Amino acid sequence: MHATLPPTEPMSRLHAALVLPPRFLRAMLVSGTQTLLIILTYGLRRRALPPSGLRRLAYAPMRPQGVALLAAMVSLTPGTTVIDIDAERHEFLVHMLDTRDAEAAAAEIRRIFQQPLCALFGACR
Repeated sequence: MHATLPPTEPMSRLHAALVLPPRFLRAMLVSGTQTLLIILTYGLRRRALPPSGLRRLAYAPMRPQGVALLAAMVSLTPGTTVIDIDAERHEFLVHMLDTRDAEAAAAEIRRIFQQPLCALFGACR
């Protein structure tokens, strides 16, 4: 399933370089907290874990360096790991610890990372 991506507003390279690191740190903190809550809520109470699984995540066309950085950022964020990159379809195959709201999680990844990466690495449409 290939998602239609909304167009992004242009961002200067300087602005992108300034906003990307704090966005990534915030994403790590939020995801780390969510992962910890899953462990505490479900693991320690011996309840059934939320569903996990593989999902496709569409990304905007960009240079290979931008795709690699986006994949690394997604993998370094707790709860998600990029398994495969399909450069022709502009999709990642991502393992998600919690897939109850996978579409919202994918939209959030695109929302916070895609625009600055497009500005830094170009070729986004």
